Amino acid sequence: MTTINLTLSPELEQKLRTEAAKQGLEPDRYILNTLQERLLSLPTSQPTEADLLQQINIGFCTSTWEQYHTLIAKRRAEILSPEEREQLIQLSDRLENLNVARIQALIQLANLRNQSLTDLMQTLGINPAPEVMDYA
Repeated sequence: MTTINLTLSPELEQKLRTEAAKQGLEPDRYILNTLQERLLSLPTSQPTEADLLQQINIGFCTSTWEQYHTLIAKRRAEILSPEEREQLIQLSDRLENLNVARIQALIQLANLRNQSLTDLMQTLGINPAPEVMDYA
């Protein structure tokens, strides 16, 4: 993996840290996810298999999953504060966007390989009928 150093204004750095915290992410993960989402949404030439596989594998880090499941448990126990509810909504929205991007990449990869989506998912070991996700 390549390292790139960025010089940010104090205002931009603070906004970045605030947005990352809202989504339960470390700033570097937030930057990487944001760049990937932005760059992968741009019209480009045919993406490579590696590009698509990378997009398919983007997801929450372990600490964000833990935070998400903790918030879900609090919601079920009806002890979720208004701030935690907002945080759960933001995490759920982010997860939904990641899943949409993942499905789009799966479809593109299936087309690139001339495979059905079901066959591709089977090849990649992706369960086509996973447990129902519990969104906010």
